[in-house]
Amino acid sequence: MTKVLFAAAEAAPFYKTGGLGDVSLALPRALKADGVEIRVVIPYYEKLFPEKYRAQVKDLLNFTVKVGDKSQYCGIKTLQLDDLDYYLIDNQEYFGREGLYGYWDDGERFAFFQMAICEMLERVDYIPDVLHLNDWHTAFIPVLLKEKYYWIKAYRKLKTLLTIHNMQFQGIYDPVILDSLFKIGWQTFNEDGIAFYDQVNFLKAGINFADAVNTVSPSYAQEIQTPQFGERLDGVLRANQAKLTGIMNGIDMQLYDPATDPALTANYSASDLAPKAKDKAALQKAVGLPEADVPVFAVVSRLTTQKGMDLLLDALDDFLKKQAVQVIVLGTGDPALEHAFEIYQLAYPDKIAPQIKFDVNLAQQIYAGSDSFLMPSAFEPSGLSQMMAMRYGTLPLVHLVGGLKDTVVPYNHYTGAGTGFGFEDYRPAVLRKMMTMAVECYTKHPKAWAKLQQQAMALDFGWGKSAKKYQHVYDTITS
Repeated sequence: MTKVLFAAAEAAPFYKTGGLGDVSLALPRALKADGVEIRVVIPYYEKLFPEKYRAQVKDLLNFTVKVGDKSQYCGIKTLQLDDLDYYLIDNQEYFGREGLYGYWDDGERFAFFQMAICEMLERVDYIPDVLHLNDWHTAFIPVLLKEKYYWIKAYRKLKTLLTIHNMQFQGIYDPVILDSLFKIGWQTFNEDGIAFYDQVNFLKAGINFADAVNTVSPSYAQEIQTPQFGERLDGVLRANQAKLTGIMNGIDMQLYDPATDPALTANYSASDLAPKAKDKAALQKAVGLPEADVPVFAVVSRLTTQKGMDLLLDALDDFLKKQAVQVIVLGTGDPALEHAFEIYQLAYPDKIAPQIKFDVNLAQQIYAGSDSFLMPSAFEPSGLSQMMAMRYGTLPLVHLVGGLKDTVVPYNHYTGAGTGFGFEDYRPAVLRKMMTMAVECYTKHPKAWAKLQQQAMALDFGWGKSAKKYQHVYDTITS
C-alpha cells in the first residue's frame, strides 16, 4: 500500500481561498476511502482556524527550524477529522495573521513551511512513499530533498508529485533567499533548475525537480504547454511533458445533491424537476428581483478578469436591454468590477442583482434556483462551479478552455445532445450571442431544455475515478 503525505497551504473545512482548499479536503478523503494510507499537512493559521474544531487539536511536539540565521519555533499539532489525520504546522510569527497570503514575507513564510515539513517527517515517525505537493507553497520541497536533506537516509526513496492548481501563481523571489532562507548554495540556480529571469521560481523548481507533475484537468495540462496559457513556463513544461499529466478535479456528490441539500427551499431530482421552480422563486425574492418566469443567469465567482467578468460586463448592456432575463452575480474581487455590476443594477434594477459578498448558503440557493450558470473564464485550470451547477440541473454557459472544456458538452440543437452551452471565440459579442441562444432554448424549446438538465444531472463528477488516476501516478513513480 502506498503511503502518502499530502502537503498544501490550505484545506477545507478549516480554510480555503479557492479550488486548492476544496481539493485538499476532497481528494485525501477519496484516496483514504479507496484504501490509501494518507495524511495531510497544512499551516496552523490560528486566527482563522474554525472555533468548532479547536477542541480537537492536540499538541504533538515542537522543534526549531533554521530559516537562514534565525532559529524559528515549529510546533506540530494534530487533528483527526472524518477518519483523516492532519498535521498542523504552528508558528505565530508566520501564520498568526488575518489572512492566508498576500504578505511581503510570503517567500519566507512558505520557505519555513517547506523546511518544517521536511524536518518533521522523522520526528512524527511518518515517512511516506510519496510527498504529494500542491502549488508553489510546497513546490520547492523536491529541491530541498536533493540539496539540503540529502544526508537523511530515510528520505532517499521518497518520491514527489507536484499538482499545479493555477499556473498564474508561482512564488518568484530574489535569489538571495537561497542563502538567506534555505542555506543551500547556488548550484541549482540555472535555466535547467530554479532560475527564472534572474529570480528564483518555486513552481519552476517543482516542475523540474519533482518525480511527477500534474494539473487539474487534461485540457489544462495541454494548454499550459503553450505561450497563451503557460505563464512564461510553457517551455519548462514542454521539456517535462513526459512526467506531466492532467487529472480532472471532482466534487462531493453527496454534499452537492439537490435531493437532500438543506439549503434549498424545495428539494428535487432529475426525475422530478418541478420543485426547482420554488427554489427559483425563493432565490428571486432573496436577491430582490421580481418573481417572474424568465431565464435566470447566475454567477458565483471571484470577480476578476481571469474569471471573465470583464468580458461579461462588456456583453451585458445590449443583452439586458433586449432580453427578458434576470442576472444574479455573487462574489467579491476587483473593486472596479464590483462597482461596474452595481452600476448596471442602477440601470436595470429589475434585471440584475449583484451580491457583492461571500455567502455559502446563497451560493447553494443560486446553484439550485437559477437556470443557467455563467463561467466565461479567460482560463480555467479545472473549475468546480460548472460541475456543481450541472448537479443541480442548472445549465452552465462556459468558455471552452481547461476543465470547462473537459466537463461541459455544448448543446447540439440538431441532436439534443449536450449538458450546457459553450463558446471558443473570446469576444463579448460571441458571449452575448451564446447567452441569447440559451434564452431562446429556454423560452421556445422547454422540452429540449429539460432534456439538457436531465443529461447534466446524470453525470458523475465524484472523486472516485480521479482518485484511482492519482493512485496510478503514485504507483508509477514508486515502482
